[in-house]
Amino acid sequence: MIIRSRKIWAAGQFFPACIEISKSRIRRILPYQTEAVDIDFADRRIVPGFLDIHTHGAYGYDTNDGTEEGLRYWMEHIVQEGVTSILPTTVTQMPEVLRRAVANVASVIEQGYRGAQILGIHFEGPYLDMEKKGAQPPEAIARPSVRQFQEYQEAARGWIRYITLSPEHDTDFALTRYCCENGVTVSMGHSSADYETAVMAAANGARSMTHVYNGMSPFGSRSPGLVGAAFRLRDLYGEIIGDGRHSHLAALYAFFQAKGPDRGILVTDSLRVKYARPGGHYQLGGHDIEVGPDGLARLAGTDTIAGSTLQMNQGLRILVEEAGVPFETALNACTVNPAACLGIDDKKGRICAGYDADLVVLEDDYSVYAVFCRGTQMYGKGISTGGSI
Repeated sequence: MIIRSRKIWAAGQFFPACIEISKSRIRRILPYQTEAVDIDFADRRIVPGFLDIHTHGAYGYDTNDGTEEGLRYWMEHIVQEGVTSILPTTVTQMPEVLRRAVANVASVIEQGYRGAQILGIHFEGPYLDMEKKGAQPPEAIARPSVRQFQEYQEAARGWIRYITLSPEHDTDFALTRYCCENGVTVSMGHSSADYETAVMAAANGARSMTHVYNGMSPFGSRSPGLVGAAFRLRDLYGEIIGDGRHSHLAALYAFFQAKGPDRGILVTDSLRVKYARPGGHYQLGGHDIEVGPDGLARLAGTDTIAGSTLQMNQGLRILVEEAGVPFETALNACTVNPAACLGIDDKKGRICAGYDADLVVLEDDYSVYAVFCRGTQMYGKGISTGGSI
């Protein structure tokens, strides 16, 4: 199949072109004047599919629920916001819950499913700092342990690809080094670590920071903390929740000024309450949560933020239109940067010959018009969906 638009994002710019898709890959990019076109998207923007590498759930489902039906529904429907690749994310809970959760994700991956591609599992906790736990259940927080992590990875059949941990509690950075040696990206978060500890963790293989500003030691002129390390260590990736509520718009702008176009990663950190019916009773890690009129989820009866209901396409809009982040920098944060952080930017995150055919067609207001996941049209307005290309 060949699709075209006068605004295809490739080589760092929009230009008129056609995209030829064969099976699950982009076969080649053709001149706009190519006659044999199957779908003409006119002036709508075509960009790479979005990767959300930190998301706990949606549609009333949470990764820790450990049910195949809920996970499958989530993957099939999350494409409506342009997400074509995803890391279902756990939250700190007791070992039996976590083992069941990761085993469920592995089972769905291996059995097959429709929708956004599950790239693996983001294991957030239980190796976190008690002071910076945020909404993570304190009763289940544990000390970093290589042996215990091996048990979780065995239950996940090797599908844990990204882990958030608190580096100051990782003695001799043993778990950090083990993960790096075994293909698991280490991200520092929910941590009271000082700047010097963060530098040492990075030197021992940590590659990212989890939701910068939130759940970490703050920046100070004489005590830079994890936020200072996120700003100073330019090779370190950093997640950011781009809803304009977890962090002020000016803070979002400052973050991307520090990280540049190649190291910032937009995440939703969304919870089961995203797209869920209003007024329902929901939990995170066994604790009650509620959604306020501002769209933030909080632990019930408190001001503690538990997560977001952010949609990826709206996060892109907020970064560009409200925070003033350059479009290329903001788009990279949704696409090639998370792919590079995971070591898969040779096939994800770009519109380029040989890459997976993960494509999002955007209206000028950033609403999603159509989505292709690995060569299959999974979402579309006014056009047929679900056909294999």
